[in-house]
Amino acid sequence: MTPSPDAAQDHVARIMAEWRRERPDLDVSPQGVIGRLHRLANALTEELVAVYGRFGLSEGEFDVLATLRRAGAPYERTPGDLAASTMVTSGAMTKRIDRLEQRGLVTRRVSDTDGRGRVIALTSAGRELIDEVMTAHMANEHRLLEAVDQADRIALERAITRWLAAFETPTSTG
Repeated sequence: MTPSPDAAQDHVARIMAEWRRERPDLDVSPQGVIGRLHRLANALTEELVAVYGRFGLSEGEFDVLATLRRAGAPYERTPGDLAASTMVTSGAMTKRIDRLEQRGLVTRRVSDTDGRGRVIALTSAGRELIDEVMTAHMANEHRLLEAVDQADRIALERAITRWLAAFETPTSTG
């Protein structure tokens, strides 16, 4: 996690220099941000998934358990709510729920309000596991951020939040 002593000559900087040499007519400056964010996102994902794996969970299974735990007592949601919250298809959600149910971490039941609907709920074993995993996950995220001082974290969060909003906020059409 220690930053390179010569960040100006990191992988992305070398790629940018090559493009500047080959195509001086192009402004490749966006690669400085986007290329590094892409590489960082990949590296962070590997670090996060490693923690989930220690508990026998995939990233998707962690997402389901965490979403149910965040729901508060009685720790349940519909499959559609889970799919929307974790941004996957209903088919992908069904597979995740099947695996978690086989492990005794979630249950399926008929909805109290809609006889055709289903509700997915954490079992006590599921709640214990996600609480343990979440503790390890937060320790890992703190570790991953150690390379960034507090002022930079605040500025980075602010900038990324604004940038992400530009992609996630629907624009009105005239």
